[in-house]
Amino acid sequence: MINTRFLILSFLAALLILSCQNEKKDPPKNEITRKPSDHKKASQPQESNLTHSDKKNAKDIIVLSQKHHPNSISCDLDGDHLPDTVNIVFNKENKKYGLEILFGNKKVEYLGMGKDILGQGFDDLDWVGVFEKAPKGEIYWNNVNDDGDIMSDEDVKESDKIKLPHDGIFIHQEEACGGGVIYWKDGKFDWIQQE
Repeated sequence: MINTRFLILSFLAALLILSCQNEKKDPPKNEITRKPSDHKKASQPQESNLTHSDKKNAKDIIVLSQKHHPNSISCDLDGDHLPDTVNIVFNKENKKYGLEILFGNKKVEYLGMGKDILGQGFDDLDWVGVFEKAPKGEIYWNNVNDDGDIMSDEDVKESDKIKLPHDGIFIHQEEACGGGVIYWKDGKFDWIQQE
């Protein structure tokens, strides 16, 4: 009888231990991709405009662009010396393109895909023909004045020139005017107009 009680108590104790181990919380998941992530929330709101139901998985909605070549670059946007990856992605629900920024520290941000990109008046990167790294230390400036005229180097004050503190993202319309540099400044993305 004692052996039976001992076996039953041992069995119940083992079940209790196993059930406690199974109650470990899942790691936090990225709101867009639903992949496990250990990153903190982005320092600025994510610029995604996903309207998907719980039935659909975001990784089935956001796919790497097959239209753009290249569609992925590697750089160090935030200066932490960890490689960041920037992908041009396509949102299959609203048919708009944007950027998926995968920081080396596991933080993920999205620009475009239906949300205005950095106050520039567009929400779709369908038009991008040139997509490349803007190297750290390069000097850029907003080269369009308030009248819409393109300004040369001589027309711009030295104080208005921006030396990139880290790598940036250069996007431009191929063989036409229009584009800019997206770069990390004071914990958020900023835009430099390049016509």
